[in-house]
Amino acid sequence: MERKKKLFEDFPVVSTEQWEAVIEKDLKGADYNKKLVWKTAEGFSVKPYYRVEDLKGISWMGVLPNQFPYVRGNNDAQNAWLVRQDIVVHDMAEANRCALDAIARGANAIGFLLELDKAYSHEQIAILLNGIDRNKVEINLFNNKYHLPLLEILSKTPGIKGSINYDPLTRYLRRGVWYVSESSDMELAYIMVKGAMPGFQTLAVNSHVFTNAGATIVQEMAFALSIGVEYLDKLGEKGLTVDAIAPNMRFNVAVGQNYFMEMAKMRAYRLLWANIVKAYGGKEESAKMHIHACNAEINLSLYDAYVNMLRTTTGAMSAVLGGVDSFCVTPFDSPFEPATDFADRIARNQQLILKEETHFDKVVDPAAGSYYIENLTDSLVKAAWNLFLQIQEEGGYLAAVRKGTIQGLIKESATAKFSQVATRRQTILGTNQFPNFTESLKFAPEGWVFECDNRRDANADIETIVTFRAAQQFEKMRYATDVYAQTHKRPVAWMFTYGNLAMLKARSQFASNFLACAGIEIQDNAGFKTLDEGIEAAKEARPEIVVICSSDDEYGDGNALKIFEALKNDTIVVLAGNPEGTVDVLKAAGMRYFIHVRSNVLETLQDFQKQLGITK
Repeated sequence: MERKKKLFEDFPVVSTEQWEAVIEKDLKGADYNKKLVWKTAEGFSVKPYYRVEDLKGISWMGVLPNQFPYVRGNNDAQNAWLVRQDIVVHDMAEANRCALDAIARGANAIGFLLELDKAYSHEQIAILLNGIDRNKVEINLFNNKYHLPLLEILSKTPGIKGSINYDPLTRYLRRGVWYVSESSDMELAYIMVKGAMPGFQTLAVNSHVFTNAGATIVQEMAFALSIGVEYLDKLGEKGLTVDAIAPNMRFNVAVGQNYFMEMAKMRAYRLLWANIVKAYGGKEESAKMHIHACNAEINLSLYDAYVNMLRTTTGAMSAVLGGVDSFCVTPFDSPFEPATDFADRIARNQQLILKEETHFDKVVDPAAGSYYIENLTDSLVKAAWNLFLQIQEEGGYLAAVRKGTIQGLIKESATAKFSQVATRRQTILGTNQFPNFTESLKFAPEGWVFECDNRRDANADIETIVTFRAAQQFEKMRYATDVYAQTHKRPVAWMFTYGNLAMLKARSQFASNFLACAGIEIQDNAGFKTLDEGIEAAKEARPEIVVICSSDDEYGDGNALKIFEALKNDTIVVLAGNPEGTVDVLKAAGMRYFIHVRSNVLETLQDFQKQLGITK
């Protein structure tokens, strides 16, 4: 029989040393680590490329799907995640109708967001679940504080699968108070675990809170694992075995925009939790981590909201390729209104397309063996484990919370994230970069849209954390311009373009994107032949802002200074760029504004708004 040739075997083998030699030559003396190595917010570095030798130190390379430590997932036949849709419950019959419609259209898991302080009766829950095949559709109840009565009601339904979201430890960090007290809440956790049905998790770890509060992926993982261990310890003290506790826990995880990192996160989560459960003496079957995921709200935007569909689709892809058990796509309009039928339909169909058209459910752990993703997984495992151990050295999750350690780390990370967004080192498409120039809101958003979600109780006895959307400060600023424009002329930024064609275009485009982030109208120009022609045109147009756009060389010889002196009494004059030497001359003449890639976009635009009378 003729031997089949391997793909690429006719090509000569190229060693890592040969690759590195070519790279060093192309860099022409530049620092390899600064130019090509990615420094992550998670605290480790990512190389520009990986090769097969980078897999040698990874311990799980011989592990199959559905084998301990489950880094490759909990299934060995197919990637059968559940398509979940969450429904806000105000009226039981209407919520039931929405659920039946979602199930008929492809959902096989439903989450009912109940009213927090309402005690539901058996009859009400019966209406809510009427007609739903509990053997085929997963039922999840959350946001209600009467956990035990709900469990008692559901326990009368044979074969039910799903969860009740009881998580007093995360709630304590969020609100600063217990439901009743630490001891009472842990006693209820014991009762909830004892009363759980097979395939129905009653104890939750809501790590999405950390993500939406600005934590890094490593922080989120370490904090979530420390909560899980706290439950194992507290309930173990009450006599429950790890084999009784772990299978009844569900980790509710949020997925951000870092596509490959989020995929690796799910794999790293499972490996770490499996090893923790094993260390507590649990059986391998008990070490399977149950992960429900949703899109992180921190990344979503109010303006150019349809871009949210792209964000949530890539997030869903990361999660399901990482092997989650169920996923709920966050509706694109959730940042500013209760989800509409249209948004719910799109959210559900995003997952159905991943199943029915891209066949993501047909292959278990398709990322397996990828040099890059396997190394990302390994890096996350090591970094998250190190932080987890630090928390344990402080006495565990509750001790670290009472000391403020966890809150401090999250606050530090959130501050860094705000700074990255403000300076555009992190892009929120349509918000702080490439905004839709013609967009203005046609409705008045409610106040919560622009504010952090702070659930701190008046009697809180610890520092708490808040969740937010990273785009909120930009959106609040832009909305102020929209409101101002309802009763005033919308401010105009006028591009004073001259000189080198390539540079004037590049800088006018940069300046246009910069200023449009605040809802300022943009008027570009093709390029003036002389400075006097441009000055005359600017005086005639009478814009609120003039941006000088040309090359650094053509800013010199007094050109930019001449424009500033001619227009400074009529408008705000801005220079696009930061040319050495010329800036000092212009500042000495009284010029204040220079916009460039190192500018704090948010602060600069807020200052413009004050100058224009839009804000105080």
